[in-house]
Amino acid sequence: MSAENEQLIKNTFGRGFDTSLGLRLEEVARDRVVGVLELGDKHHQPFGIVHGGVYCAVAESVASVSAFTWLQATGIGGTAVGVNNNTDFIKSVSSGVVTVESSPIHRGRRQQLWRVTMTDDQGRLVATSQVRLQNIELPEGVEVPGIPAGA
Repeated sequence: MSAENEQLIKNTFGRGFDTSLGLRLEEVARDRVVGVLELGDKHHQPFGIVHGGVYCAVAESVASVSAFTWLQATGIGGTAVGVNNNTDFIKSVSSGVVTVESSPIHRGRRQQLWRVTMTDDQGRLVATSQVRLQNIELPEGVEVPGIPAGA
């Protein structure tokens, strides 16, 4: 990834909900993104385990960064927005560190499909997602915060 695209990711990631969740990116590359999330009480549902929505949210974020990075790396440009998120909860946990990793299933001119796996600190699968994203071309003059016009 170019230094310019890496800086763009740094400038745009970590705002809003991702910050509230505590999601941190460890690796950003054309073909995968790896993030980590330290789980605690703020991530729980009423019965003391991690809320399924946490897994859905981090999958959406990591897949979005993955799709955006690929668009920039290929020169296609623009951005991508999630249109479907299918998350399966495999194993319940209450605390610890979860590693979130994306891998491409399909990357096309109009849409992308990414698999996102979430594993606990013992390497066990706790959730898995498929996130479909729509590629969005940014017309000249249209600005999205953090993304240069025409990118």
